[in-house]
Amino acid sequence: MPADTPAQLWRDALARDPARPFVTAYDGPAGGRVELSGATFGNWVAKTANMLADGFGTVPGERVALALPVHWQSLAWLVACWSVGAVPVLPADAGTVPDADIAVADADRIGAALDGGAREAVAASLHPLGAPLPDCPPAALDYADEVRGYGDHHTPVPAAADPGRPALESGGRTFTAAELTGAARALARTWELTDGDRVAIITSAREPLGALGTDLSRLLAPLSRAVPLVLTPSIDSANLQSRLDMERATALVGAPPGTPAPSGGIRPLS
Repeated sequence: MPADTPAQLWRDALARDPARPFVTAYDGPAGGRVELSGATFGNWVAKTANMLADGFGTVPGERVALALPVHWQSLAWLVACWSVGAVPVLPADAGTVPDADIAVADADRIGAALDGGAREAVAASLHPLGAPLPDCPPAALDYADEVRGYGDHHTPVPAAADPGRPALESGGRTFTAAELTGAARALARTWELTDGDRVAIITSAREPLGALGTDLSRLLAPLSRAVPLVLTPSIDSANLQSRLDMERATALVGAPPGTPAPSGGIRPLS
């Protein structure tokens, strides 16, 4: 039976091969590279979910604002929210922090998160290797410091298996879990994704999670087929082609206007 919640999509993808790379991320045009296997990414997801549930007392249906750009840490927060039955709330633009029960923000927006009504404000450094945030405000929790103390295993709560529950607030509407997974499978069919694919997603450093689609289908479509991801910022076409070749990417999402079509059989995805 096909998975009908994002939490189950993740568990199914992880079960296929935990040692396989799940997300490879580049930090800036010439920055460092970090590769996380499914097992390693799952460890971050479990710790984050346990922090939400045990540390913050998050219950199903509570809202978690994710004022973060596209990054492997923000992906871990998304999956952790779905695992505890919380509803990720995406900002309308890169400079805002939505009102929510919990607010997670990068260094530029942690002040706005602290000024809001969330009972907990969490600062994410977005360091490629998960280092703490320098000069974290005293009133905020440093994600990298806090999360390490939580358990490495998490069992999704029963609410995470309910396809009819809200699973995302984005673009002025609320999506159920079934709507997210349905859109993901439809896009995976349109893109003709297979187990042999490796999808590169190009974003700017400040681009919010909405760059993955209002319904996050640019993330969930590859996840529905357990396809590894490569997150890379926009760089000049020659270096981009070299990077895609090195990563053995088979498809490309989010290329800025005017970017030359990639060669070597890499197909651009709309």
